[in-house]
Amino acid sequence: MALRQLRALGLTGSGVRKRVASGRLHRVHAGVYAVGHANLTGHGHWMGAVLACGQGAVLSYRSSAALHGVRPDHRSVIDVTSSRRSGRGRRGIVAHQGHALLPRDSTTVDAIPCTSLPRTLLDLAEVIDRRGLERALDRAEQLRVLDMSAINDVLARAHGRPGAKLLREVLAEHYAGSSLTASELEERFLLICRGAGVPAPDVNAWVALPDEELKADFLWRHHRLIVEVDGHETHGTRQAFERDRRRDQCLTLAGYSVIRFTCTKSSTSQPASPPPSARSSRNGPPS
Repeated sequence: MALRQLRALGLTGSGVRKRVASGRLHRVHAGVYAVGHANLTGHGHWMGAVLACGQGAVLSYRSSAALHGVRPDHRSVIDVTSSRRSGRGRRGIVAHQGHALLPRDSTTVDAIPCTSLPRTLLDLAEVIDRRGLERALDRAEQLRVLDMSAINDVLARAHGRPGAKLLREVLAEHYAGSSLTASELEERFLLICRGAGVPAPDVNAWVALPDEELKADFLWRHHRLIVEVDGHETHGTRQAFERDRRRDQCLTLAGYSVIRFTCTKSSTSQPASPPPSARSSRNGPPS
């Protein structure tokens, strides 16, 4: 805990000193104490470093990447970003100054203030090599936490940041072959339908539910069948994944069957083959 937090709880300076002497508080940094014992976990050391750098400070760079779970950090020092100069010269802390750190560039993970993942990736691009950044992006993709709109927002404000060029290049390669627009995905799916002899569906059709209306990519209303084609940039985040599942549950409860097709890198070279049930159906979509 920071000294300011202890004082907010009613402790005076002498009260803090007494508790340090009795072993109930253990000094971690100047003005930062561990309560009860000094055997801190990695998360405890991260929190202590952030508290040592004052209000508004956040875990950042390699340390934030480790907290987000996209890249391990085995160094003995901790990265912290603050809009002020606090933290400089503190043992075990690498202090970064973040004048352009906006509220949306910060978040909290496991109760520890840190830079958002998009901002973390931009910072990371300045201090690790290309392959390391590629692996961090791969891990973020596996965790379904990539938000391309937020990353683009960070890059749009990255004037003069040395990591911006590398992050743009790696992202361009990362999504090479998987950046089809919604209309391109729809065209490819319609080609699959025509090739399989499946009757043409309604495209971008509204489905009336008891409490709302939802728009389906493809709808065979008579068969109560819906197909969604998921482009990576709009459906690849954890938030989109959860939103899509809630949507599917609502449609299923209303009596619709929902099938999702995902655009992959290989699908850009040629349309994917239709599923066996679609290839064998000539009079209508699979039931």
